[in-house]
Amino acid sequence: MSYKVFARKYRPMSFVDVVGQEAIGLTLQNSIKLNRLHHAYLFTGPRGVGKTSMARIFAKALSCPVTKTEIPCGNCPACKDIDEARSMDV
Repeated sequence: MSYKVFARKYRPMSFVDVVGQEAIGLTLQNSIKLNRLHHAYLFTGPRGVGKTSMARIFAKALSCPVTKTEIPCGNCPACKDIDEARSMDV
């Protein structure tokens, strides 16, 4: 059994799981839902506020071939690659 950092073990897997960033999660979900995407997004803020988690969830929602909605499936190869940090696009 390999050791996994606590923060990675319990990393949020959907926009609703991220605590304290509800407004940003809703904004990102609406941009996917309304198909109003920009060419780049910049996630800034102090350490530990959910920047990486939001970016990974957003990347999964955009690249998931199964759902095509703002909610990623989490089970397809694209979602699993992003979760395990193996995706070349993220």
